[in-house]
Amino acid sequence: MTVDDLQELSEKELQRQSGKKHRILYCSAAGCVSCGSEKVSDALKAKIKEHALEKECDVVGTGCLGLCGEGPLVKVKNDRTLYQNVDVRTAEQIVESHILNGVPLKDHQTDLAAPFFTSQTKIVLENCGEIDSERIDEYIGARGYEALAKAVNEMQPAQVIEEIRKSGLRGRGGAGYSTGLKWGIVSKAHGEQKYVVCNADEGDPGAFMDRSVLEGDPHRVLEGMAIAGYAVGATQGYVYCRAEYPLAIERLKLAIKQAEKMGLLGNRILESQFNFRVDIRIGAGAFVCGEETALLQSIEGKRGNPKPRPPYPSEKGLWGMPTLINNVETFANIAPIIRNGSDWFAGIGTEKSKGTKVFALAGNIRNTGLIEVPMGIPLRSIIFDIGGGTPEGTEFKAAQTGGPSGGCIPSDQLELPVDYESLAKVGSIMGSGGMIVMDSTSKMVEVAKFFMQFCMDESCGKCIPCRVGTRHIYGLLDKISKKKGTQDDMVLLEELCMMVKETSLCGLGQSAPNPVLSTLRFFRHEYEELLQPVETYQDGSAPVADFTNG
Repeated sequence: MTVDDLQELSEKELQRQSGKKHRILYCSAAGCVSCGSEKVSDALKAKIKEHALEKECDVVGTGCLGLCGEGPLVKVKNDRTLYQNVDVRTAEQIVESHILNGVPLKDHQTDLAAPFFTSQTKIVLENCGEIDSERIDEYIGARGYEALAKAVNEMQPAQVIEEIRKSGLRGRGGAGYSTGLKWGIVSKAHGEQKYVVCNADEGDPGAFMDRSVLEGDPHRVLEGMAIAGYAVGATQGYVYCRAEYPLAIERLKLAIKQAEKMGLLGNRILESQFNFRVDIRIGAGAFVCGEETALLQSIEGKRGNPKPRPPYPSEKGLWGMPTLINNVETFANIAPIIRNGSDWFAGIGTEKSKGTKVFALAGNIRNTGLIEVPMGIPLRSIIFDIGGGTPEGTEFKAAQTGGPSGGCIPSDQLELPVDYESLAKVGSIMGSGGMIVMDSTSKMVEVAKFFMQFCMDESCGKCIPCRVGTRHIYGLLDKISKKKGTQDDMVLLEELCMMVKETSLCGLGQSAPNPVLSTLRFFRHEYEELLQPVETYQDGSAPVADFTNG
């Protein structure tokens, strides 16, 4: 395929879509599929056929439409009408009333002018809920692979890297390292072969951002990986995906086949000298394999144990060769940056945190779902404008970001800008994008205990601080939660947390104490309320903990 062929195909697809009077989009992401969207799809298609409307109407399965708690969702695109909680009967009524007679249903309709939609800025999710993720033609019609064509035909690899560096894009997997700088290191590294790896091992409780992108826009990720391969000099890419995401894996496999068939992956991409192939590796469910060195071990067929760094994967990674690792969301940002320019992307967000961030809103909040917001947006806007606040009769208490590695942000920090630096100041991290909201019914000691149990169970056991330390921390939390703890246990708890944080081998252990430390910082009174009364001696003094002699 040539660049001209790509442009011709894009125009042809747009012309096909414009020839349809109605484009009916139904969510075919995992969340809506689980609550019956396939039956809704069948009902829509049956009614369309019954009234001989096939030439006028497209019924299209799309990626996540965002409002996950109200699925199945159906959107009549031409009229900008979104229906929620759609069942088979409602689907039939949509065709009979809205499509045939031009009268939208009053029931089940959602206001697209609501803050949930208008407060978002979509870059990564711009195609999710808009195109059929299983048709490459629709992706191409949405300017798909245009950035790859621009990169391999108009830019040198160094120019691509510089464009990404100037954009200010930082890794969306947690640490927030400069993407352009990382690409530059890999491009300068020496090796017979270089690799590009997409980390889709999304294991944080309540997180579903990467899954949704892979289900709704897999070609966007593949295009980003191919551009990265061109920039750093790699010819082979791997997507490491959780086995728990069968639908994402299925659509990714289909997307790879389609791209290879069209000459957008494989040899001589777009008739250039650039070769790049992508394969999928499926994880076995270990949370620690989200850590980059453990992930590489797993791809190699070994047990997913972390390795000491340095050397870093950018110098010595997969099979000892230079390896670029980014996560799904990072790769999904690449094509828009190359298409629109670094200045465009750098104009969104804050001085140090550019662009947008995708979050999975979960927990005690009215509007659960998938959102994308500009970096630096106040936490209040996410919780109350987009999320709709906590359920009636409760008050917002805290938001937990960063998964088991993150921290809990209290209600007095609602004006906090959601960016890398601001979150770090309050003891949390951006993480991959999970945001769990807690209300006044939540007990923070139990929250800390839950995340510590998760880290304890998911520890690979290689290093003693994480293997043993997390168990002792969990034991202390359990003791305190059962009202058997003492002030001495509180002192020991904090000391253990700092020891595990400072001496663990990898990021899992180093960040495991974060939920405990942040709840101690902001909700210490909830711990103290559970402690046993302090014993006092006859002179009025209290016993002092002696940890050196046991």
